[in-house]
Amino acid sequence: MADFQQHLSAALRQLRQANGWSLTLTAERTGVSKAMLGQIERGESSPTVATLWKIATGFSVPFSFFIDGRVLPSGAVAGFSQANAEMTVHPLLPYDPQLRFDLLAVELAAGAQSQSSPHETGCVEQVVVIEGELLLGVGDIWRRLVAGEAFQFRADVTHSYRNPLATPLRFHSLIHYLQRPDVTN
Repeated sequence: MADFQQHLSAALRQLRQANGWSLTLTAERTGVSKAMLGQIERGESSPTVATLWKIATGFSVPFSFFIDGRVLPSGAVAGFSQANAEMTVHPLLPYDPQLRFDLLAVELAAGAQSQSSPHETGCVEQVVVIEGELLLGVGDIWRRLVAGEAFQFRADVTHSYRNPLATPLRFHSLIHYLQRPDVTN
């Protein structure tokens, strides 16, 4: 986890410097507290997936910008795990700047829930359940999806993922960005 925190710290610092943003302005633009941003930059805190999404959205970069994509000795691609290990996210493909999409493999622990703040205007997400059962909340509407089912929704509204079962949930998330995220804004 220390390697990931170093990568995350450097990525956040790079974005702030490239945009010329102070911690205060970054907090305003992302909705993440100045204290939390400082802790992330110093490598003292590992954010939740929801917090990382807020930061990515605030900077208009793809979520995968924060996942370093290293290939581990096991052959797996490095991903992102919340500190409480309730949610793990791994890129299945690197971000494609021409097609503007992230393809992610997501695992949600038994009984876990993750709420996501709205992404960029026009952002569309498609989820495909691989194993388990997903309760997907988009705005105030909840939908139940089981293995083999897929659903597309506007991701520029608040949305939630919930695993109602006592076993892990695995799904793929394909995120289409309307605007081209640019890490050198």
